[in-house]
Amino acid sequence: MAGRRSIEMKKIERDLGKASNENYDVIIIGGGIYGACLLLTAAQAGKKALLLEKEDFGAATSFNNLRTVHGGLRYLQSLDLKRIFESVAERRWFFRNFPDLVKPLPCLMPLYGNGVYRPSIFRLALILNDLLSSNRNTGVVIEKHLPNGQIINNAKVKQIFPQVDVQNLKGGAVWYDGAMPDSQKVLIEIIKWACELGGKAINYAEVTDLKIKNGLVTGVKAQDKTSEYLYEFSSSKVINSSGPWCRSLAAKFDRDYPELFKDSFAWNVLFNKPALSTHALAVTPKKPGARTYFIHHWKGFLFAGTVHSPWNNNSRKPIPDENAVKNFITELNSSINDLNLSESDVLQIFPGLLPAKEEGSDKIAVREIILDHGTNGGPKGFYSVSGVKYTTARLVAEKTLKKIFGKEIKISSPDGRDTATSRELGIFENHWIPEKPNGWETTLKNIIQNESVVHLDDLLIRRTSLGDNPKLALKYSDKYCNLFNWNEQKTSDEISRLKEFYNSRRITNLDLSN
Repeated sequence: MAGRRSIEMKKIERDLGKASNENYDVIIIGGGIYGACLLLTAAQAGKKALLLEKEDFGAATSFNNLRTVHGGLRYLQSLDLKRIFESVAERRWFFRNFPDLVKPLPCLMPLYGNGVYRPSIFRLALILNDLLSSNRNTGVVIEKHLPNGQIINNAKVKQIFPQVDVQNLKGGAVWYDGAMPDSQKVLIEIIKWACELGGKAINYAEVTDLKIKNGLVTGVKAQDKTSEYLYEFSSSKVINSSGPWCRSLAAKFDRDYPELFKDSFAWNVLFNKPALSTHALAVTPKKPGARTYFIHHWKGFLFAGTVHSPWNNNSRKPIPDENAVKNFITELNSSINDLNLSESDVLQIFPGLLPAKEEGSDKIAVREIILDHGTNGGPKGFYSVSGVKYTTARLVAEKTLKKIFGKEIKISSPDGRDTATSRELGIFENHWIPEKPNGWETTLKNIIQNESVVHLDDLLIRRTSLGDNPKLALKYSDKYCNLFNWNEQKTSDEISRLKEFYNSRRITNLDLSN
């Protein structure tokens, strides 16, 4: 079981010159959750690994999830037992290694007797789910154990979810999954853990070329985006794990493989409304073919998703249009009594691209793809990975490295991360303000120094929880900039960059006067 150790944690060191003087067993392109887990798994296997990310770690799809780490209940419908077992095992990995960042999430689905959504059928589904996940609590601290699911009566449903539509209500299904309120910190902690084991991770380093000699990979060229200087890094193995960019990168260094990534658009919305329940709620609009949405209680606020739609745009930074947001709000209002959401209640939108089953589809791919370019006539030693779920990123990393290194790869000590307090992690209450001299400056300076913070938004959005409240983040941005010792122009530029981030997510109500 993971626990505190007396040794000092290894920091994420951003030194491209120093890193370029070494030879690596494997270089990983892309610093989302899949790249982070590849780095950790390689380091655990004793491989010398380097991760290069063109922006900040976890800045794209990995940041825009619903803040859950889920098992396989949804896969019972298709009886995809393999996916169930994998999801349960990987959810357990997060609970074992991140007990300070993951917690049990009770979920409720009101049942109205339609199709499979009947108490008698769902009772069997919950029993089967509990049997298939009977080892879900093995090695997990007792306070993080997930109880068995159950069917509850109308009165209990109403108690948990006061605004439930009681017309034709037949009861409710309750089950338990994982909540990951600060998923951005989980990703950073994975990278820090990898660095403690000898891995290296560098953000704002864009891979521009693949080095090849006689058809064999010899390394990469990467540009430091803070200085524009070009560096070369040596390795005979390079993994393209760049998420929504993996297909275009594969095409650049070899050729296009359409199966790697067919675009699908997914997004979640955080509303300035109190959470409706202590449970996550599964609700379905009352219309034919409607998709079930989850209403998640994220830090006391109503967090809803996920909306899925096709994506037929070349942009890698998607955002839903005004009509799509209106339609989503209308569907939520039609599903829940007296909800009365409006566009003015939108606090933040979390958008990202996921791999679809087919071109132009909103259906998400089921399985990861691990492509060996060398066996397909491309550069030998070049691989591309396209994953589907945050939860199973570590497992896909293990599969990838076993494919590359074969029997020589041995993943040692899959558990062992140090846990930390919320203050050490930079997690603050949503309405916390940096006014009293209570040590917050030291905490943030340590994060800046040890977690490769280059920009203000790195600190507030992806290293701490301070960016969860856009108004307060901007109101006190000068104070945070002072921690970097930037001059007036640099401070102004960084605050403008932070505003641009929020505006790109349709956060327009940023009046700081209240």
